[in-house]
Amino acid sequence: MSFALFFLAAVFEIAGCFLVWQAARHGPTWLWLPALVALALFAWLLAVSGMDSAGRAFAVYGGIYVLASVAFMVGFEGIRPDRWDLLGVMLTVAGAAVIFFAPRG
Repeated sequence: MSFALFFLAAVFEIAGCFLVWQAARHGPTWLWLPALVALALFAWLLAVSGMDSAGRAFAVYGGIYVLASVAFMVGFEGIRPDRWDLLGVMLTVAGAAVIFFAPRG
């Protein structure tokens, strides 16, 4: 369940940050409200992720965020990732998986 929450958190963080990006660059001030709501939902989802430590939750989420960001780049911006993008995604997701699945007593 935690992994699903991390992916959902990534959706809200990317949406919120993109809305801030749009509001700051193009000026529609009404975008700030949905941006703040999305960012608040992102933070709440990390808080209820079930991880035993905020730091671990942030570290695992970081790998998921990198994957989701490159997916956003492809799906919404139409930019094809190069081999360095893909290598970076693989490394960060592997690191997140080590932290998430590590046996802890």
